[in-house]
Amino acid sequence: MRAPPRRRVLRRTLPAVALAALLAGGGGFAWSTWGGGKPAPDTHVYATVQRGDIEDLVGATGSLQPRDYVDLGAQVSGQLKKIHVEVGSEVKEGNLLAEIDAEQSAARVDANRAALRAQQATLVQRQTELAKAERDLQRQQNLMAAEATTTEALQNAETEVRTARAQIDALKAQIEQAQASMRVEEANLKYTRIYAPMAGTVVSVTARQGQTLNTNQSAPTILRIADLSTMTVQTQVSEADVGKLRQGMPAYFTTLGSQGRRWHGALRRIEPTPTVTNNVVLYNALFDVPNPTKRLMPQMTAQVFFVVAEARGVLVVPVSALAAQRAAGQPRTTVKVVSGEGRIEEREVTVGTTNRVQAEILSGLEENDRVVAGVKAPAAATRSAPAGASRQGGGGMGGGFGPPPGGPR
Repeated sequence: MRAPPRRRVLRRTLPAVALAALLAGGGGFAWSTWGGGKPAPDTHVYATVQRGDIEDLVGATGSLQPRDYVDLGAQVSGQLKKIHVEVGSEVKEGNLLAEIDAEQSAARVDANRAALRAQQATLVQRQTELAKAERDLQRQQNLMAAEATTTEALQNAETEVRTARAQIDALKAQIEQAQASMRVEEANLKYTRIYAPMAGTVVSVTARQGQTLNTNQSAPTILRIADLSTMTVQTQVSEADVGKLRQGMPAYFTTLGSQGRRWHGALRRIEPTPTVTNNVVLYNALFDVPNPTKRLMPQMTAQVFFVVAEARGVLVVPVSALAAQRAAGQPRTTVKVVSGEGRIEEREVTVGTTNRVQAEILSGLEENDRVVAGVKAPAAATRSAPAGASRQGGGGMGGGFGPPPGGPR
């Protein structure tokens, strides 16, 4: 028998080999792409609906000042002879705090007292003269009735009485003036001893013992007494937030070094006149806080929070899980929820108190529901992909004809 031609066998063999290589390469591509590689990473960020507390706050920075304080100054000129207290001293109402040299004031009191006694003696003399003038007038009137005197003598007697009475009136006025001057000088003498008008703590002493005080130029301040049992927090709120504040709303603050301890109070007053600094409009807001332990001190810095709204023990989710939409012109809020089968479905919710981080859910979710809170950043998703998981592995389609791993050799 004659053998078949070699060319025909070669034509039948080559298509079969090519088909086998194609199937092998295609199988490798399919395994690399769908079967053997890791699944695409989940790029969602999830959160669990939990119960908790939420506050909507307006934050500001403030400082502490005593609510009640008084600056004590000198009301008379003179040398500051003695200061009986120092900063930090606890004083009671009526305690002697300082003394000003009283020598000149005492001398003026003595001089006025002597002048007053002289005027009072003169008054007695004038009253005696008036009594004599009245007797002379009475005698002249009796003589005139008996036609035993002249009209001129009677008129002179009447003039003497009127003059004596006028002198007495003038002298009484002078005595009243002297008595008023006397009271002023006695008060000035009293002012040389400075007493505490209230109970409290000496928080500053601005004068020095031996210093000369001159009240004719200004009223020099010697020291300040403050009641530290109640402190006032004075804070500045921006014009964008001041509209959220209302008198009586709760507020609290922390201080540096307080280790998170909160002091609570209620907003007492919002001052209507703003402070403008670099075109920034700020309003002063004040509230008081008890300070029985005296831990709070003047000029302390306070991080203040005004509670606009709050809710306790409610369902909360991250704000990032909320999506605002409009349906038929009406606003609605939705959340993407993970169902029991692992599917993500959209659900409408009712939102209560919110802040920049969390939101209260009034209806639409249950505790322990899982919601989509966001999407991972692209960079994070790329880093999570397995190394070498690119379509380059599909080089098997070439039946192994591509370059070897590591590049051409």
